[in-house]
Amino acid sequence: VGIASFEYMAHEKNEQRFYCFYLVVGGVLSALAFSGNLLTMYVFYEMMTLTSMPLVMHNLSHEAIMAGVKYLFYSVAGAFMVLFGFFLFNAEGRVLYFAPGGIINEPNPSGIMLFAVFLMIIGFGTKAGMFPMHGWLPTAHPVAPAPASAVLSGVITKAGVLGIIRSVYYVAGPDMIKGTWVQYTWIILSILTIFMGSMMAYKEKVMKKRLAYSTVSQVSYILFGLSMMQPIAFVGALMHVIFHSLVKNTLFVSAGAIICKTGKTKVRQLVGIGKEMPVTMWCFTLVSLTLIGIPPTSAFVSKWYLISGALDSGIPGLSWVGPVVLLISALLTAGYLLTISIKAFFPGEDYNYTKLVNHEPTWRMLLPMVVMTALAVILGIWPAGLMKIFADIAASVL
Repeated sequence: VGIASFEYMAHEKNEQRFYCFYLVVGGVLSALAFSGNLLTMYVFYEMMTLTSMPLVMHNLSHEAIMAGVKYLFYSVAGAFMVLFGFFLFNAEGRVLYFAPGGIINEPNPSGIMLFAVFLMIIGFGTKAGMFPMHGWLPTAHPVAPAPASAVLSGVITKAGVLGIIRSVYYVAGPDMIKGTWVQYTWIILSILTIFMGSMMAYKEKVMKKRLAYSTVSQVSYILFGLSMMQPIAFVGALMHVIFHSLVKNTLFVSAGAIICKTGKTKVRQLVGIGKEMPVTMWCFTLVSLTLIGIPPTSAFVSKWYLISGALDSGIPGLSWVGPVVLLISALLTAGYLLTISIKAFFPGEDYNYTKLVNHEPTWRMLLPMVVMTALAVILGIWPAGLMKIFADIAASVL
């Protein structure tokens, strides 16, 4: 994505400022991932918001500034929920270091402890785009440069997922909330977000906004798997973290290449674009098939594990409602992504083939797309290495 940004940002003003914040965000994300306790993680989580906001506001238009402010307000609101949960834990004298399976892990927790965990799930879920705190995503993506959108969707949303994993599985402990109203509410919100995001993406006409709603839906696949607190679903959720990052980075870089080379931003304008940018659109199509869950691509594997784990969880009602919604979402995903590819490669008899112009970008844009597309397919054919790593993690926390 960084390589692709060189050519894209060459058409933008103040690209050095963009690269500066891009580099800082990368460092903050690394520090966030290596945090050893909830306090340091919260500090870097807030730094991530402050350093990534300039990426959203980069072109300094009125829409970009308003989108950046909205992103900030949502992020700060979510962070305040996390901080309040942190204070509630601290008031109970709890140690907030990370340990597999949780530090607290009480089988019969008090109401205030459950409320603290719930606040942290909603707070970190804000960055992951979980309903009802998802509103910043469809506002920020259309105005942000494509490389920033790729980072926001593919990486920064996963910081919210990491925060939830650390809070639930490494501080509170799964036994503390399993079978409580916190778990059931978390599952319901995840299922609702999956369906709502897919439906909104299906109806959306602006390409990058459609991809933003897709992110809302697909990241909640991960949250759904985590909320089941079942080993198979947990492995599926972690695998979907990797696969969704590869796919959504490719989709946003592809959209950026189209915008950079043609200026087209709406879906209806992409008729015949596959004739002008064949490599770009083939990458777009292959990762779209991956996101739908067509075998043998990678997301098929993660979705299979998510559905299998949900059915094995034994949670009354929700153990089968979740898989049904995932299947409906897959059909909607096909509707809002494959229709773009079909029109791109098969524009119809009315298309003027005499005015074809080669808009294919240079290797700087194509290389990341091709590499990530190949990984998205190859990891579905040979997923054993990732499965072993994530199965070991699941065994340590459940």
